[in-house]
Amino acid sequence: MTKLQPSTDVFITCAVTGSGNTTKRSDKVPVSPRQIADSCIQAAMSGAAIVHIHVREPDTGRPSRDPELYAEVVRLIAESRVDVIINLTAGMGGDMVFGSVQSPLPLSESGTDMVGATERLLHVKDILPEICTIDCGTMNFGEGDYVMTNTTGILCEMSKQVKELGVRPEIECFDTGHLRLAMWLKEQGYIDDPVMIQLCMGIPWGAPDDLHTTLAMVSNVPKNWTFSAFSIGRNQLPYVAMAILAGGNVRVGLEDNLYLKKGVLATNKDLVERAVTISEGMGCNILGPEQVREKLSLVKRWA
Repeated sequence: MTKLQPSTDVFITCAVTGSGNTTKRSDKVPVSPRQIADSCIQAAMSGAAIVHIHVREPDTGRPSRDPELYAEVVRLIAESRVDVIINLTAGMGGDMVFGSVQSPLPLSESGTDMVGATERLLHVKDILPEICTIDCGTMNFGEGDYVMTNTTGILCEMSKQVKELGVRPEIECFDTGHLRLAMWLKEQGYIDDPVMIQLCMGIPWGAPDDLHTTLAMVSNVPKNWTFSAFSIGRNQLPYVAMAILAGGNVRVGLEDNLYLKKGVLATNKDLVERAVTISEGMGCNILGPEQVREKLSLVKRWA
């Protein structure tokens, strides 16, 4: 087993809104492009070097793939002159919901959103962010008949296109096999160095967020890769310390957790500030955007 060393320099990613049905549970989840951009700006000013962005339909709060919404969010962030690394999701368009347990086909029109690799990357091609996320794998996701769907062929094509665009992929691994698939993508030349991955722990039915599973995942991350790790819900903030102790970087935000503590709804700013407090209390230096750009060889083109 690889000997793990706690991080001394860490960067914080804030996942500001996600695509889940969280807007009905908290009025602090940003919905409109203006709200999402403002939340990104506040997170950056509080210590986040990276903001991970989904967009939503402004009128309904439903998740969206509309490139114009992404462009508006990024434009508003750029106009603020607050420096932050833009990380756009490329996970949308891989959502499959089966019809029912007795009649799985045809697929349910409610929630199913399946499109090809090129369409899933339209907003990335238009905006050319510094980073985009690629969900590395297919899995049951939560309750019901929803399957997060990313075939090997689609992942190869998406990785190839992102590489050609000069955008750094952040490979999101929700289970042990996803990590092995990420390693295979690198071996096949679909991903360039420096490799950046996100260990997404505690999502049903992926890798659980217990200590032993986390250490097993981390121990198999290649030594020259940069990784972050997070968990969801009440374990998000404890995972700030967990990620640091395991030698990684930090992710917080309303995509994964709505609360600062029991009964107290959080903003993204609140969660980033708490992550900074925990990190600095553990003796860590918080890296800013320029330091992370140098570390990950990022190309800033969206400002």
